[in-house]
Amino acid sequence: MKVHVLVLLLLLFNAFDIKAQKIEPATNVAATGFSAERLKRIDDQMNDWVKKGWLNGAVGLIVRNGKVVYYKPAGYNDLASKKALAKDDIFRIASQTKAITSVAVMMLYEEGKFLLDDPIAAYIPSFANETVLDKFNEKDSTYTTIAAKRQATIRDLLTHTSGLGYAQIGSKEANAIYAKNNITAGIDVHDDKLSEAMSRLGKLPLMHQPGEKWTYGLNVDVLGDLVEIWSGMSLDEFFRTRIFEPLGMADTYFNVPATKANRLVNMYSEDSLGVLQKLSGAALGGDINYPLRKKNYFSGGAGLSSTAYDYAVFLQMMLNGGTYNGKRIVSRNTVRMMTMNQIGDLGLGDDKFGLGFAIVSEKSSGNNPSQAGTYSWGGAFKTSYWVDPKEKMVIVFYRQLLNTSHGELADKFKVLAYQALND
Repeated sequence: MKVHVLVLLLLLFNAFDIKAQKIEPATNVAATGFSAERLKRIDDQMNDWVKKGWLNGAVGLIVRNGKVVYYKPAGYNDLASKKALAKDDIFRIASQTKAITSVAVMMLYEEGKFLLDDPIAAYIPSFANETVLDKFNEKDSTYTTIAAKRQATIRDLLTHTSGLGYAQIGSKEANAIYAKNNITAGIDVHDDKLSEAMSRLGKLPLMHQPGEKWTYGLNVDVLGDLVEIWSGMSLDEFFRTRIFEPLGMADTYFNVPATKANRLVNMYSEDSLGVLQKLSGAALGGDINYPLRKKNYFSGGAGLSSTAYDYAVFLQMMLNGGTYNGKRIVSRNTVRMMTMNQIGDLGLGDDKFGLGFAIVSEKSSGNNPSQAGTYSWGGAFKTSYWVDPKEKMVIVFYRQLLNTSHGELADKFKVLAYQALND
C-alpha cells in the first residue's frame, strides 16, 4: 500500500513539474512575489515615453516562476493613423536570432556532431590556413596579413572570440573588406547562398588572433551554416521542426507568411530633429520589409522575426534547464555551459560571455539590479531580453526603432521590472 502511495505521489509530482515548465498567466500577482501597485509604474512610464515621442510603441513582458505577471503593449504601430500596437505583433528581432542558433548548435553538439574545440576548417575547408589582418589601406581597401597563431574553433564562434568582424556594422576595416567580397550582415539576401558566402568569409583575414579578444562578428552566421552542414537541413527547417514546433513558438519566422503580414510592426527612426518617422524602402543593406520578402538565405545571426511571447517561451525553456511543457530541447548541463563565463579574463566591460549570451558578472551586478549570472542580449532594432536564474525571471522589452537617442529605455524597463518585486 505504501509503495502505491509513493508511486502516486511521484506521478503527481512529475505531472506538476511538467505543468510548471509552461508559461501561464498569473492568477495572483502577489503570489509570484510582485506588487501590483508597483507594476503600474511600468504602464505609467511606457505611456509617458510614447507621449514624449521617445518611441512609437513597445511591448513589455515579465515572467517569474513560469507565471506571466506583466504582458502589455503601449503606444502605436502607426503614429499617423493611431493604430494601436498589439502585444502579439511580430517584431524583427535581428541579433536575438543568435541565441536560437547557439541552442541549435548545442543540440547537435549533444548528438556528437562535433566538439567545441574542433577547428572550423574541419567542416568548412576555406577556414584552413587562416590569416590575421596586419596593415590596412583605407584608400583602396588593400591589406597585408600575418599567419594566425592557431585555427579558430567552434567555441571561438560561440563566444565571439574567433577574430571574425561584422559586415556593414563592424569596424571600418571589416566593413570595407567584407563589402569588397559581397559579405553582408545577412538581413535581406536574395542573390547568394549561405554556404557560398561563409566559404568566401573563411578565405578573408581575421580582425585579430583567435582567442585573444572579444569582437562582435559574423560568428553566428558561420554557426548557422554549420547547423545546415551537420543536420542536412536548412536552418529554417531545423529551427521549425527541432525548436519552434516542440516549444509551440507559432509566430517566429525567417519568412513571415502573408497571412500574418498585418502583424509585422512598422519600423521607425529619429530624424535629425529627433522626431520619429516611419521607414520604408532600404535600411541596413536590405528592404525594411525583409521579413515578408521570401528568401532562402537564412542568417543565423540576424534573420528572425518573432513576438515577445514566443521569445519568452524560448527563454523560459533555458531557465527551466532545457525543457518546456514536457519537451526537452537541450540538457541542463548544456544550459549550464551556455550560461557561464566562457571567455576567461576577456570581457564586454565587466560583463562576460557564455556560449551565445552575455553574462552579468559579480562585479557588474553592482551596477544594475540583475543578479550575477543573468544572461541577455538584444537586437539592432531595439529589442532586448534578460534571464535571471536566481530570481527565476524572464524580462522582454520590444521596440522597433532603427535609430534612437533613447537607447537607455531598455535598461529603464529592466529597473522597473525589478523594482516591482515584493518578496
